[in-house]
Amino acid sequence: MAGLRSSPRWGRLVRGRLTVVTYTGRRSGRTFSTPVAYRRAADLVTITVALPERKTWWRNFTDEGGPISLDLDGGDRTGHAVARVDGKGRVTVTVRLDPGPPAGDGIGR
Repeated sequence: MAGLRSSPRWGRLVRGRLTVVTYTGRRSGRTFSTPVAYRRAADLVTITVALPERKTWWRNFTDEGGPISLDLDGGDRTGHAVARVDGKGRVTVTVRLDPGPPAGDGIGR
């Protein structure tokens, strides 16, 4: 997926819908990365987990949730993710992004 996201032909279309999330497993302490589809509204990212019964990554964000990193805006953005399961077994992971770097080059003028 990383190749598709950086593709000159398809990258712009794909980057607005697909990202890579990176997180630390609650029990293992290992770092994992996985591609996901997402929707974004300002600093709120919503990930609808397809076939959640076959996937385990989202379980790291149940209850109080936890830290997560997403490849957005040309770099890594960190945030806090919380997974919710609805009455029909559908899973949504909501990420509130941490404030990003200030606009500009960071040099005071």
